[in-house]
Amino acid sequence: MLSFLPHPLKGILSVLLYTANTIFLTIPLILLSFFKFLIPVHSVVVILDKILISIAGLWIGINSFNSKLFCKINWDIRGLEKLEKKEWYLILSNHQSWVDILALQTILNQKIPMLKFFLKKELIWVPFLGLAWWALDFPFMKRYSKKQLKENPHLKGKDLESTKKACEKFKHTPVSIINFVEGTRFTQQKKGSQKNNHFTYLLNPKAGGVAFVLGSMGEYLHKIIDVTIVYPDKIPTFWEYISGRVNKIIIDFQVIPVTDSLAGDYFNNPEYKNHFFTYLNALWQEKDKKIKALKVKKD
Repeated sequence: MLSFLPHPLKGILSVLLYTANTIFLTIPLILLSFFKFLIPVHSVVVILDKILISIAGLWIGINSFNSKLFCKINWDIRGLEKLEKKEWYLILSNHQSWVDILALQTILNQKIPMLKFFLKKELIWVPFLGLAWWALDFPFMKRYSKKQLKENPHLKGKDLESTKKACEKFKHTPVSIINFVEGTRFTQQKKGSQKNNHFTYLLNPKAGGVAFVLGSMGEYLHKIIDVTIVYPDKIPTFWEYISGRVNKIIIDFQVIPVTDSLAGDYFNNPEYKNHFFTYLNALWQEKDKKIKALKVKKD
C-alpha cells in the first residue's frame, strides 16, 4: 500500500511500528501472566492461556499488516492446505535470515498453533520480548556443557528433566515447536568451514537439538512439518525485508508423521543416535534437492 515510498523511509516507519506493537502488547501479556501465577487453578489458567495466545496472534497479525503496508512480496506457498490448527507439531526448517521467522509467522498465523521456540535461559533478559516469551510459556532450557557434567556428574539428565517439566503445560494445549536444525543461519563461509558438508544450499543438520525436543515432548508431538524456505533472488537481511526490497519468497510445507522409530535416547543410546542422524541427514539431502529445483525453476 505504501510501497511507493523510498526504501529507507519504509524501513524507518516499519521499525517504529514493530517497536510500538511489541511494547503495547507486551504490557497486557505480562499482567495476565501474573494472574496465572497468582491463581494457579487449572480452569483459570486454561482461559488465561487462550487470551494470551490471542494477544500473541494479534501481535503477529499487526506485524504481518506492517509487512503488507510497506512491502510488495510475491508469496509462493506450497502444502499449506495440509496443516491443521488443532494439532501438535514439530517444525524443522532451514535457516538463512532473521526474515525466516517473520515469513513463517506471517504465513502460519491462525493456520496452526502458535509457533514456540526452545530458548536459552539467558534470553529471558531480552527487553520486552524476554518477558513476552515467559508469559507465553515458551520453554526455557538450560544445557550443561561436557565440562560441567564431568565436574558435576549429578547434573546428567537434569536439562532434559527440567525441559520435560516445562513442556507438561502443552499437554492440553496444541503447540507448534520450531527448530532451525542447522543451528545457525546459512552462509557460504559457514558451509565452507564445515567438515563433510555435501550440501549445496544447506549447513549440516544438528540432530541433537531435534532429538532433545522429541525426547522432551515425544508423547505430545503427533506430526513433523518439514519446512523449506527459498529466496529466489538473494538471501535478504532484516532491513531489506522491512524496507521493501524482497520481491519473492517460496515456502514449501511437507507433513511427516512422528513414528515410534523417531523416539529414543539420543544421548545415551548409540544405535538410536546413528539411526536418527541417518534419518535427519536423508531429510536434509531431499531438502537440498528441493531448493535446487526451485531455484532452477526461477532462473
